Amino acid sequence: MKVPFGDLARQYQSIRNEVDDAVSRVLCRGSFILGEELARFEQEFAAYLGCRHVVGVGSGTDALHLALAAAGVLAGDEVVTAANTCVPTAAAISSTGAKVALADIAPASFNMDPHRLEQSIGPNTKAIVPVHLYGQAADLNPILDIARRASIPVIEDSAQGHGASYQSRKLGVIGDAGCFSFYPTKNLGAFGDAGAVATDNDEIANRVRQLRNYGEQRRYLHKTKGYNSRLDELQAAILLVKLGYLDNWNRRRRQIAEFYNREIANPLIRKPAELQYGSHNYHLYVIRCRWRSELQAHLARLQIITLIHYPVPVHLQEAYADLGKGPGSYPEAETAANEVLSLPVFPELTDDEIQYVADSINSFTL
Repeated sequence: MKVPFGDLARQYQSIRNEVDDAVSRVLCRGSFILGEELARFEQEFAAYLGCRHVVGVGSGTDALHLALAAAGVLAGDEVVTAANTCVPTAAAISSTGAKVALADIAPASFNMDPHRLEQSIGPNTKAIVPVHLYGQAADLNPILDIARRASIPVIEDSAQGHGASYQSRKLGVIGDAGCFSFYPTKNLGAFGDAGAVATDNDEIANRVRQLRNYGEQRRYLHKTKGYNSRLDELQAAILLVKLGYLDNWNRRRRQIAEFYNREIANPLIRKPAELQYGSHNYHLYVIRCRWRSELQAHLARLQIITLIHYPVPVHLQEAYADLGKGPGSYPEAETAANEVLSLPVFPELTDDEIQYVADSINSFTL
């Protein structure tokens, strides 16, 4: 049996008529930038999250960049994030001209360890970016306590956190701002690049609205130097359709995760833990195995596609060699990078496929 890691064509077929109608509506209207589809999506996503503002932008990376800039991060500042995040988080920080600083992770959650965070804060730290990796919340309360004592804003990287929660609050609305990616493979994905900033802070929201559109305050009047980063009408219309399915899709992901948790019994495998402080959306179901290469090859022979998120921590990337942090600098992040393996977990997986994955993992031996 062939089991893909993801299959966006299956998802499209399940909602094809609604998506086609939404796209046709935009095409017939003939308005493609900063129109009514975006305004409606911003309003409905804000209501879903429980915040005052959502501002659509061009990508999740842009969302982080613009939110940091709106929060006052300038060239020469430092921004702390998790050492094991995907490089786009670091790229967004670099886009502001700020320096990336890193904190190691708590191995149970794969997220920033609050106990290690304080060690990474210096006199030039102007923001903290906790990453809700794989769809599980970072432990925000202690992170926020540290940030408030130092008067540092917290910008949540919620690129993988759609619909997940921390202490019954949706991710992305707990810090000063939250940043979402709608990359096609996300739990709430567009059909191209798209992103958004969520916030209850009027000043941050207004600043991001200006920055996304060349710094424009009103037409042809530019208050500040800005960028071209706008969530277009086609993507907004598609996201409006998909938003109505997000909770059901997340429930299906959780069902698949529960099945894996119950059926995978191989002692060589360490299954993910769901922390009691929040609800995981299982954007990714990530196991750990000291013999990952052998396990991945075993599954590939059985035609099961798996991926590694992420094989090289930020400080060991050539692009960030200027941080001066070699191997051993962030041991938990490095160990995780050598052991993590993501299994198929998309909502359209069949029960037979899920069982086949679990059985195949149980058949792995050294």
